[in-house]
Amino acid sequence: MFIYLNKRKGQSTLEYAVIIAVVVAALVGMQAYIKRGLQGKMKESTDQIGEQFSPGHTSMNSTITSNTFTTENVEIDSSGRPITKSFSQQTQNRDIRENVGSLNQEKW
Repeated sequence: MFIYLNKRKGQSTLEYAVIIAVVVAALVGMQAYIKRGLQGKMKESTDQIGEQFSPGHTSMNSTITSNTFTTENVEIDSSGRPITKSFSQQTQNRDIRENVGSLNQEKW
């Protein structure tokens, strides 16, 4: 009878070892997908913040030129009512230059 109990105890220990091995294998197999999902969430979060730059090693020059031209004419029609005619023209030029320092200058 004592030998019979030892066989059952060994069998249940083996079953637990197999279950643990299957769970570990599943986690190792899913590691790439979990990592990819976390990297996607990180990229989405940084994209929502906006453009990133290093304040110590980035210089930015911005020039915005805006011209507006408006012409307004008031005429009187045959019944004596005033008629207003307007013409607007707007132009805007942007010139933005950005210089970023090399990566070896970055210190984190």
